[in-house]
Amino acid sequence: MPLDISIIQEAYAAQRFVYFDIETIPCQDESYLLDLERKVKPPANLKKPESIEKWLSDNRKSAAIDDLAKTSFDGGRGHVCTIAWAKNDSPISVRHAKTIADEREILADFFADLDPYHSETLVGHNIAGFDIGFLRKRAVYLGVRMPAPNSFPRDPKPWDRSIVDTMAAWAGGTGRISMDELCQILGIQGKDGFDGSMVASAWARGEHDKIAEYCRDDVYRTREIHKRFLQAGF
Repeated sequence: MPLDISIIQEAYAAQRFVYFDIETIPCQDESYLLDLERKVKPPANLKKPESIEKWLSDNRKSAAIDDLAKTSFDGGRGHVCTIAWAKNDSPISVRHAKTIADEREILADFFADLDPYHSETLVGHNIAGFDIGFLRKRAVYLGVRMPAPNSFPRDPKPWDRSIVDTMAAWAGGTGRISMDELCQILGIQGKDGFDGSMVASAWARGEHDKIAEYCRDDVYRTREIHKRFLQAGF
């Protein structure tokens, strides 16, 4: 169904929305991988010492690598490699870290663009459950000063009026739906074969432009989803 542009323009005239998305990668500290290897435990059903030793010999390394990969969901250990954002209908800005040393700068650039004086509403998919918390933890770790809570809420609930979480807006406060599935339902162009699960390996291969473009596209999709909500009077 085509959008009623006048409704969108009226909403944008009354309120500024900041559409944003982040991409993350696992911990890049090799010493932490060694820590994880030391902490690997065999399955509880293995009782014989020789069975335990064989399992650890065969699986310790791969189990630690699997655990390391999961740190891309942990703001205390993982890293932000990309942030993309746009305000209302503005062009989409993208900041991407080609090295871990660049992470602090991309956080600072995003935070600096949030208006400390006027009300802005953060909009994203699962931002209450993931993005905001991940950014908060990275800011604390890296020593990046966060904007005031009115610009960047610290721990909002999905129904908090200071944000619009498009996943919660569609599926309810405890429900879940992927952005791709929601795009398909609403007739918005979805992802084209590259998704968040591929970011870490793409970053390791140096495919930085691909990640930046993917993050940019997710902000575009987020904005298009939100426009459907605005049209319906959300």
